[in-house]
Amino acid sequence: MRYRAFADEVRRLGIEIPESGATVIFGMPMPKSWSKKKKAVFLGKAHQQKPDIDNLLKAILDAIFKDDSGVWDIHAVKIWADVGYIEVLSNRDK
Repeated sequence: MRYRAFADEVRRLGIEIPESGATVIFGMPMPKSWSKKKKAVFLGKAHQQKPDIDNLLKAILDAIFKDDSGVWDIHAVKIWADVGYIEVLSNRDK
């Protein structure tokens, strides 16, 4: 159910990923229960908890492409953020 809602949101936002040269940044929201001090420490740092990055990347590719076999060069990063987001950078954005 959550997977389908995620895919629907990706399509609604019009997120696009090129077949090569993309970096996908997953900003993972910090728990509301964390203190402001803890949030300040973790903001922008590596998110090393579930969901796994390969599952996030598979979910977004499946939502965007009917057949994602043409995607051959992609980089993905998962970091802590104040609010959840997905950002896609291509070679021309770098």
